[in-house]
Amino acid sequence: MAQIIPVTDKKLLAKFIDFPHELYKNDPFYVPELFIAQRDMLTPGKHPFHEHAKMQLFLAAEGEKIVGRVAAIINGNHNKTKNVNEGFFGFFDSVNDQAVSQLLLNAAQNWLKEHEQTKIIGPVNFSTNDICGLLIKGFDGPPVAMMPYNAPYYLHLLENFGFAKKVDLRAYKYTAGNYSDRSVSLLEGLENRLQRSNIVIRKINLKKFKEEAAALREVYNKAWDKNLGFVPMTDKEFDYTANDLKMVLDTDFCYIAEQEGKLVGFALAIPDINQILIKIKKGRLFPTGLLKLLLGKKKINGIRILLLGVVDGYRKLGIEACLYGRIIKAFKARNFQYAEASWTLEDNDMVNRPIENIGGQLYREYRILEKSI
Repeated sequence: MAQIIPVTDKKLLAKFIDFPHELYKNDPFYVPELFIAQRDMLTPGKHPFHEHAKMQLFLAAEGEKIVGRVAAIINGNHNKTKNVNEGFFGFFDSVNDQAVSQLLLNAAQNWLKEHEQTKIIGPVNFSTNDICGLLIKGFDGPPVAMMPYNAPYYLHLLENFGFAKKVDLRAYKYTAGNYSDRSVSLLEGLENRLQRSNIVIRKINLKKFKEEAAALREVYNKAWDKNLGFVPMTDKEFDYTANDLKMVLDTDFCYIAEQEGKLVGFALAIPDINQILIKIKKGRLFPTGLLKLLLGKKKINGIRILLLGVVDGYRKLGIEACLYGRIIKAFKARNFQYAEASWTLEDNDMVNRPIENIGGQLYREYRILEKSI
């Protein structure tokens, strides 16, 4: 019979990070997370999320064998911003055994209840600014960069525990030659019209990355403030994420809209680094992982359109079309084979309709669930 083990030291933390590698060792679509990145993320003092949050990690073990894991998370900024007492669960992985998942989820739920939370929401690793959602449709390939992956049986485990749907998230796919490039043909005219209002579209300047990141943070927190569950990133959180992204950033796919030096929108697509990570055993960069990473970057032929937002007051002026047009133009010029636009809220027609009009095919769906405690 399984027992619950709270993670209290580095050795147990390593087991927590490594468990999915064993669980999915025979799954050709599983992509391991980099060990060093996961270790830093889950270590208080390393990641700035912990400055306003509380977290407890749990393992489920049968004898010496690990059979599941989960994190109970209290996001202080979420509760303060929304004026709620809602807890989260994340980093959930389990063998296909209801008794094991029951033990794990009970451990997370009880810990949150002890800390006076009235609801449990997830899976969310740490917040909606990070990897979140349970894959419920589209199990026919590996996930793209910074998107979740799980076995189909997870939904049954969670629903049998009492979780119900909170919201579904969407991922759209474009394949080479199977999308509308109308925004590219209109790009010059649209940008000329914007320039009459002193609005210009340009690439990110990596030589001034620190200054660019500070301005992008402000736009990000304003442009996404109406999204369900969104909580503004702290300065330190945004900088931490920006520095991570900088390592994979390709300036052909990162564009800024500004008016007289003031940023009013931006679009970011990142190379699908998972094409390389899927080949790095157990997420270890040494001894061979780093070489695979360095040599593989030039061979990546897919992107994830991660962010595209315009601040209120500048929407519906054509900025969004120009940002999409720039990314599509670069996508064609580089002969990339696919792009994923993800994720979007299922009921966000203002975002979903343009994606569909360009030719995006809804091919994956993810669910965030909730349960009263």
